[in-house]
Parts: sequence; structure tokens; C-alpha cells
Amino acid sequence: MKIGLFFGSFNPIHVGHLIIANYMATQTDLDKIWIVVSPQNPLKPKNSLARDYDRLHLVKLAIEGNPNLEASNIEFDLPKPSYTIDTLAYLKEKHPKHEFVLIMGGDNIGTLHKWKNYELILRDHQIYVYQRPSYDLGELATHPSVQLFDAPLMQISASYIRKSIKAGDSIQYLVTDPVYQELISSGMYR
Repeated sequence: MKIGLFFGSFNPIHVGHLIIANYMATQTDLDKIWIVVSPQNPLKPKNSLARDYDRLHLVKLAIEGNPNLEASNIEFDLPKPSYTIDTLAYLKEKHPKHEFVLIMGGDNIGTLHKWKNYELILRDHQIYVYQRPSYDLGELATHPSVQLFDAPLMQISASYIRKSIKAGDSIQYLVTDPVYQELISSGMYR
């Protein structure tokens, strides 16, 4: 099985994430997309992160009923901070029959050279990049392991959603209805 790994904080997951995940699941050769909730991105501050299992719960609510998408907590038990190369090695050992493809935005391919052992990632894995306007894709965008896609994009960010919740503004339609209901009832991000 060819599985796309869509890593992220998903703090919280929103419709922009889901559009990309569904596009990759239905418009590429990937069989399934694992939405991998990362405990801590080594390149991002941890201070605004909701608890790991709360973010995982929101992802599960968001993708409920979509057989192409699966929530993954694979990094929760791995050493922190999470490095993609370590997660890929773990997955390859645990699921030797699967082929794993990274899914990332154009903003990330431009900084891939800063990732731990990025050369091994490029050597051993394909990377499917959804382009983002106004980001320089950098030299690695033309690497043979990298494929570019024009997935539909929305100008929504998780930080905008968190700020809106904190300010008491509506986030309806920015997240799926089950996620919206959970965020309202739980008081998360207030």
C-alpha cells in the first residue's frame, strides 16, 4: 500500500488541511493518507500547542466517515522532539510492506535542507508537495524524488483559528461541524 504521510501540529485541524488531505487521497496514486499529529515540531515553539491527545481527537472527529484518511499518533511514543527521518525509519521497520510518501507544503520544501538527514529522506522517499503562493520552493523542488501538485488551497491558518476562539469570534465553517462543536463545548484555546 502506498501511504501519504501528512505531518502537522493540527492545532487545530481545519478545512484547509482536510481539502489538501482529500485531494492527495483522491487525485494522486496514494492509497491512503495518514494524518500524523506531531507532538512537537523541532522548528516551532511548543507554547501554543494543545495537548497531544486533544489534537488527535479533533483530527479523528474531522475525518470521521472518510475511508481514505486515517488519524495517526505514531510520533507520540517516539523521542521528542520529533524528527521526520526517525519517524520514517520506525514506520519502515513496523510496516515493511507499505511505501511511505511525505506530503508537504511549498513552504516546507524550501526549508527541507534544514531537516535532520534530509538527504536520506530524498534518497529513500518520494515527497508530494502542494504548492503555496508566495513561497520560494527552493532548489530541492526539482529533485527527482519531489513531485509538485496544484491542490486547492485556502488562506486559513490554525493560529488564526486560535486567535479567533480566544477573542470570542466565530470559527464556524473554518473547521468541520464536529470539530466546531468540540471546540465550543471543551473551551479549548480559550
